[in-house]
Amino acid sequence: MTVSAEGLPETAGAPGDPAPPPGLVVVGHFDQPPGYGVNRPRGADSWLFTWTTEGRGRLWQGNTEARAGAGDLVVLAPGVPHGYGVEPGASHWEFWWAHCQARPSWRSWLRPYDTGEGMYRVPPTPDAVRGRVEAAFRRMLADARWTGTEAPPATAPGEEPVAVAHGTAARELALCSLEEVVLLTAGPARTPSRAGVDARVSRAQALIDADPAAPHTVRSLAEHVALSPSRFAHLFSRQLGLSPMRALREARLRHAARLLETTGLSAERVAAASGFASPYHFNRVFRERYGRPPGAYRAGGPMVGT
Repeated sequence: MTVSAEGLPETAGAPGDPAPPPGLVVVGHFDQPPGYGVNRPRGADSWLFTWTTEGRGRLWQGNTEARAGAGDLVVLAPGVPHGYGVEPGASHWEFWWAHCQARPSWRSWLRPYDTGEGMYRVPPTPDAVRGRVEAAFRRMLADARWTGTEAPPATAPGEEPVAVAHGTAARELALCSLEEVVLLTAGPARTPSRAGVDARVSRAQALIDADPAAPHTVRSLAEHVALSPSRFAHLFSRQLGLSPMRALREARLRHAARLLETTGLSAERVAAASGFASPYHFNRVFRERYGRPPGAYRAGGPMVGT
């Protein structure tokens, strides 16, 4: 069975299954049985984002193929022949999808996952994040129907599986939800770990980098990666060349430097926002790291080589 996306506005002159024109944002949620498939020999004028919740899907873009399972984000760029459907042998394919024009910032987030010919396949979303990704898609489905005069309507599961955002406000609001999806699944925090570094060490470093001002301790970081504090501290120091608390201090100093460069916060507030309990201690370690106190750093910017 070939599905023709019946009811969607067609791109003029494109044989095969229709695709929405580039000016629209269209979002939907499908749970399709074996035999479902879409074929677009000329591709589409818009980007296609798919995120699988259950079952298995197969997507192709030019000569590149991808299999999609639960938690996989697969993105197809415009202008390349593509198709997709339930993977042969799978019982079904449940997935969210969205056609739109990608915001420029999304391309840098997706670039590490480029498999060729305009296909981007992001590794499975961690279980802890999947609920938030699905909630963003559900919000996008509601936001696409916003009239701009009242609150966006709530969308219960199974109701109105496809929505088209016609108005400017509805399109932008829907794109904000999709941007959350892209960032959660393909953002910088999920770039591949450095070669040879234990995945638990990488997760701990990512936790530090994501929120350096948090009250991290060796024990709390070790619990996050299911290691004893002594084993974690030894593994972290051996693989990264500095202790977990030294890595935390470096992350806090980098965060403080960014705040000094981009905000007008006082040095005391920068210290507090970066996790330093004492402004005096912050001034001392900042000078040691950057060669000048916070005020002089803000006035002159970073020194060459820092």
